[in-house]
Amino acid sequence: MDTYNWRFDAGNSVEKAINKSSERGVALYTVGEAADVLGVSVQTLRYYEAEGLVIPIHRQSRHRRYTHEDIDRLRCVRNMINKEKVSIQGIKRLLAFIPCWEIRGCSEASRRSCPAVTNATLPCWMVSNKSKECRNVECRLCAVYTQTADCHRLKQVALDCGGLRAARTNS
Repeated sequence: MDTYNWRFDAGNSVEKAINKSSERGVALYTVGEAADVLGVSVQTLRYYEAEGLVIPIHRQSRHRRYTHEDIDRLRCVRNMINKEKVSIQGIKRLLAFIPCWEIRGCSEASRRSCPAVTNATLPCWMVSNKSKECRNVECRLCAVYTQTADCHRLKQVALDCGGLRAARTNS
């Protein structure tokens, strides 16, 4: 007997997420739905999460949920990997150059001792031993993370990287 599996129909996943949107105000995709929409495997999404490229919502049940912004971020990541030929390490390095101290308005003293400023290999949301300004902020909701979901913002960061590298070196 043939049975239709809706999980492999990206259109149905999108429709299901849109229905969830009207119920909660925000569309939340399961990991399988997000994978279907993006045309990648669930393992690829988990890998991107492990690499710090996306921070999905984790429910109490430990299930991942992705928002429209997460999907946009992942499309940007996929575009950089597939079209621009940037490696995941290269993307992480690019994200590490985001001037988080400016976006968050950190004090000069905090900036001098903050590992996110002195570490030029990881995005600030992946750095352990966060500064006191960032310890109690959920990274997924932080302006540094949310403002960089847009590929155009990342492109601007890439253009400014030389200046950001100098700023980090001098801090």
